[in-house]
Amino acid sequence: MAIYSNISRYPVPLRLGVFLVSLLLIWLPLAAPIYLLVKDSNLATILTMGLLFGEFLLLVGWWGNRVYRQPYLVKSYGLVGTRQNGLDVLGGFGIGALLTFGLFGFEGLLGWLTWGESESGIKLILEGLATALGVGFAEELVFRGWLLDELQRDYSLKVSLWLDAVIFGLSHFLKPLSEMLRTWPQFPGLLLLGLILVWAKRSHQNRLGLPIGFHAGLIWSYYIINVGQLVQYSGSVPGWITGVDRNPLAGLMGLLFLGAIAFWMCKLSRVQNYP
Repeated sequence: MAIYSNISRYPVPLRLGVFLVSLLLIWLPLAAPIYLLVKDSNLATILTMGLLFGEFLLLVGWWGNRVYRQPYLVKSYGLVGTRQNGLDVLGGFGIGALLTFGLFGFEGLLGWLTWGESESGIKLILEGLATALGVGFAEELVFRGWLLDELQRDYSLKVSLWLDAVIFGLSHFLKPLSEMLRTWPQFPGLLLLGLILVWAKRSHQNRLGLPIGFHAGLIWSYYIINVGQLVQYSGSVPGWITGVDRNPLAGLMGLLFLGAIAFWMCKLSRVQNYP
């Protein structure tokens, strides 16, 4: 219908607003009863977030058909079921995991932390893997898929790159003001990570495999270390070096390690003629 195709001519802030309001309108009537009836807050969150992502996928399909006349919009985001994309996921996962373990290992060599043992074992590894793949897949499809695509329809590749990274970083601060102020040192790391993930996509012919894998690898390795309580900081250096609130993205060393990956991904992206 013409009324829907007219949305494609709206400026990008308005298009994003229409999409998000539409998503909330179909999500809230189903999510509210879950929050009211399910007493376990963690289970309620898992169920409602799963519902939200499922409805996001359905809305993207409708959005492609009615707004852009593109029936396979998700494929244009870079989510394709090819062998190469699968290899990209595995490669990115390995890079993300090595980055995290390498960072903590280096800090251990410097005497800034000590390693312990976890009693959870295989259970921890599998739980972390499920969480990492779920979050990595969902966030990359949203931020490096849907959002980046919408931005690139109106803005240059360079502007889209930075806007996507900034919005990605800010989205992690949708929390009470006191908590936002307490965790603000995480923002530079999240911004840098957002840039890396766009460059990762662009460096691999706009496939989502590498950013999904890299993102999941970071989450999985940190999940094992953090939830498994594998490290204990010695306190020999201040938290702004190792990471405020035990978050390596909020520390100087984490930024240096991410910076090395960012430099590499940026170079690879420029080989493909991207900014």
